[in-house]
Amino acid sequence: MVLLYVFGAVALINCAYYFFFSKIAFLKPSEKKIVEKFPVSLIVCAKNEAENLKKHIPQWQQQRYFSFEIILINDASVDETLEVMEAFAEKDPRIQIVNVKNNEAFWANKKYALTLGIKRAKNTRLIFTDADCYPASADWLGLMTSKFSDEKQLVLGYGAYEKQAGFLNKLIRFETFLTAVQYFSYAKAGNPYMGVGRNLAYTSNLYYENKGFMSHIKVPSGDDDLFVNEAATAKNVAIAIEPEAFTYSYPKKKKQKWHLQKKRHYSTAKLYKPKHRLVLGLFFLTNLLFWVLAPISLCTDYWSFGLAIFLLRISTQYLILGNAAKNLREQDLIAYIPLYEIFLIFTQLSIFISNSSEKNSRWK
Repeated sequence: MVLLYVFGAVALINCAYYFFFSKIAFLKPSEKKIVEKFPVSLIVCAKNEAENLKKHIPQWQQQRYFSFEIILINDASVDETLEVMEAFAEKDPRIQIVNVKNNEAFWANKKYALTLGIKRAKNTRLIFTDADCYPASADWLGLMTSKFSDEKQLVLGYGAYEKQAGFLNKLIRFETFLTAVQYFSYAKAGNPYMGVGRNLAYTSNLYYENKGFMSHIKVPSGDDDLFVNEAATAKNVAIAIEPEAFTYSYPKKKKQKWHLQKKRHYSTAKLYKPKHRLVLGLFFLTNLLFWVLAPISLCTDYWSFGLAIFLLRISTQYLILGNAAKNLREQDLIAYIPLYEIFLIFTQLSIFISNSSEKNSRWK
């Protein structure tokens, strides 16, 4: 019977988290409204991304916004990235190129390259995306910019992945979706902790006030989440969840490459503020315990109580994440949410264990 009490307590904590996530699940995106008040600088850092740039630069150029420049940063590429940038820049005066060469102090450091790009920008409001990302619509730039105000200096967007065939694609998208539900919910509650560089915006004033990336310049990852974790406050953050304001990129096709990508990303979590590490760690731990205890509880003499607890937690999860998936246009994930969760939990556990004994790799 003690086991059931523990199982019930774990499920109750789980449900509390999901009710907290209802801040996004039942939030209706505002009507698409673009107020053209501020010129902006779109900043894209690219390392060996020649082919993606050929496809995506035209989509950035076609954004319906009254005044913007495109800062393309060539981060010491060894392919034709620079040549592709120069070819587009010859025909479009809005494109500015920053050509970064490796140096001894900041070898292969994306944050160093981004710093040079930010210094080059002539506008105060900056929009960031990656070279392998494309906007969901021609209004993406305008919608992200419309969230800025005198008070709101940091905008969190949704960087989704393309829908493709296969279980790995759905697992990658589920992880991305669940992460977004969390960081949007915490931001909405006045406790922002991260954002993703695939779709992020902030002002140069905020960047310089926080001394850029200096506090974590030697950490290979974290130009997005660590900066947000340090610079975001309850009052200076806005969120953009309009579908037209999403960006999309291409997910990894091999599990090993996705694991390497997530190892870099998860390695920055230990540098979050203690309060954020606590609430995120508790969410992961209770999810893990739920799936460990569930089959045990269903095999006891009190299996009916265990089943009731199980169904309550699963129903709550479906209700909240199902509605959130509709908001973020990830409806095809809804049917098998528990299955994706199980695979994700044990994948994350293996990555956490691996990260505890290995050094982080450089960006690309």
